[in-house]
Amino acid sequence: MTTPREPELRGQTVVVIGGSAGIGLETARRARAEGADVILTGRDTERLDRAAQEIGARSTAAFDATDFDRLRRFFADLRGPVDHIMVTAGRPYYAPLAEIDFAEARRVIEGHLWLPLRIAQVAPGVVRPGGSLVFMSGTGARRPTVGLALTSALTAGSPALTAGLALELAPIRVNLIAAGFVDTPLSAELLGDQLDARREQLSATLPIRRVVQPTDVAALAVHLMANTALTGATYDVDGGQQLLPR
Repeated sequence: MTTPREPELRGQTVVVIGGSAGIGLETARRARAEGADVILTGRDTERLDRAAQEIGARSTAAFDATDFDRLRRFFADLRGPVDHIMVTAGRPYYAPLAEIDFAEARRVIEGHLWLPLRIAQVAPGVVRPGGSLVFMSGTGARRPTVGLALTSALTAGSPALTAGLALELAPIRVNLIAAGFVDTPLSAELLGDQLDARREQLSATLPIRRVVQPTDVAALAVHLMANTALTGATYDVDGGQQLLPR
C-alpha cells in the first residue's frame, strides 16, 4: 500500500508576479496542487480574474510590476508574511543596435534587473526566513548573436545578481530559472505565424524530442520553493536547446 505524499507547500503562501498566464499561471496552479495559498498579480484585469477563479487564488492585484510605487504598495498591503515570491513578469527584447528603441529597452531592463532588485529590497519584511525568491531568465542569449546584445547582457548578469542576493538576503533563499523556448502565449505573440515551424524544428532537434512546456518550468519553480537546501544558483530548463549548433 502506497503512503499518501504530504503536499510540499501545505500551509505556505506563494505570490506570483506575472501570474495570469503562461509560466506564472502554471506555477500558481502547481503551487495550489501542493497545498499553497496563492496570490496573483498581472497587468490585465480580466485575464487575472479568470486565472484566479480557475485555480482558486486567495487574492489578486492588477498592476504593471515595473510601476515600482505600485509594487511597493502591493507588498505593504499584504496581510501577513508570505513564503515564496515567483517573478515571471517581463519579456525579451530583440533588435540590432541600429534599430534599438531605447524607451522599450529601458522597460526591458526594468523588468529583468530593477524589478528583481526592488523585490529583493522589500523581501526581508515580507518573506519568512527560509522562504524563497524565484526569478526567471533565459539560455537562448548566452551565445553572441546579432540583435541580442541587450538580452545577452541581462542573461549574463542575472546569475551574478541571484548569487549576490542569496548572500545578502539569507536565510531567505534566492534562485534563478533560465529557460529556453517555452510554448507559452508570449512565445506565440513574439513568433506569430512562425510559431508552428519553431515547434516542429525544436521537436525534431532537441535532445528531449519535444518542446518545453510551462508545466516543465512550473515543476522546477515549485521544487526550488520546497527544497530548502537550494539557494544562489541558476537552473536551466531548455530541453538541451543550448547544446545545439546554431
